[in-house]
Amino acid sequence: MKESHIVRYENQTYDEERALYGIGNAEIINCAFYGAADGESALKASRNIRISDCRFLLRYPLWHVDGGQLDGCVMTDTCRAALWYDKDMRIENSSLGGIKALRECDSTFLRKCSINSTEFGWFCRGIDLDECSLHSEYPFLNSRDLDIRGLVLDGKYSFQYVENMTIRNSELNTKDAFWHSKNVTVLDSVIRGEYLAWYSENLRLVRCTIIGTQPLCYAKNLVMEDCEMLDCDLSFEMSDVHASLRGTLSSVKNPRSGTITADAIGAIILDEPGAGKNRCILNERLSKSALKAVDRT
Repeated sequence: MKESHIVRYENQTYDEERALYGIGNAEIINCAFYGAADGESALKASRNIRISDCRFLLRYPLWHVDGGQLDGCVMTDTCRAALWYDKDMRIENSSLGGIKALRECDSTFLRKCSINSTEFGWFCRGIDLDECSLHSEYPFLNSRDLDIRGLVLDGKYSFQYVENMTIRNSELNTKDAFWHSKNVTVLDSVIRGEYLAWYSENLRLVRCTIIGTQPLCYAKNLVMEDCEMLDCDLSFEMSDVHASLRGTLSSVKNPRSGTITADAIGAIILDEPGAGKNRCILNERLSKSALKAVDRT
């Protein structure tokens, strides 16, 4: 795109319906989208646009955008459902508010953004998140192909039904995270919450600290490498697990199969009734009896 072909919209205020609908090869600089007309869909169906230092207060501004860059922008809590059905979006140094800020998008890159959106990142494909903070109740529902680095998350029901995701160097304060997730790897991160990763499949945790009650139950092919589990009682119920842990694990309840190794295990609860040939090896490095084998038939 040659510089002479770029159309500039600068220092303007837009409040009408579809104010800049369908524009292409454009720069929008220091503009505000608000006013008495209360119009929606200001930049819908645009392409190859660069937006900088703009404020968005109206609904649905960026739908069906093909190729966009946002830098230094603010979307307030009245800017509802801001980015839907977009492709190849790059968002940096911006504040994203409003419920349902990102949905059904392909190839979205976010860097150094502050996000407050109750239902953020649903049904998306290809999210790259770098050094962002996120406050959300249901973030990333049913999305896939995510690469996340340096995230500070304040959430509740996070990463449900997510597939193919890597998280690095992050702090996740959440509740029912990773439920029904598939093919997820988390490295060098802290995860605080309750009922972590129930019904997950192919979850791999490496050098992580896990904090909270009843984690990692009903999981398939769960792998933990050099992790620490704090205040984690009733862990691994009916899970297939291979875990190498540092420190003391509060309690283990009815693990289904695999190996769990920790410095010490506070309690081993085996009260699951019924038939089956479930077997899990529990290894305490610091115990006098170095190996316990549980064989339930």
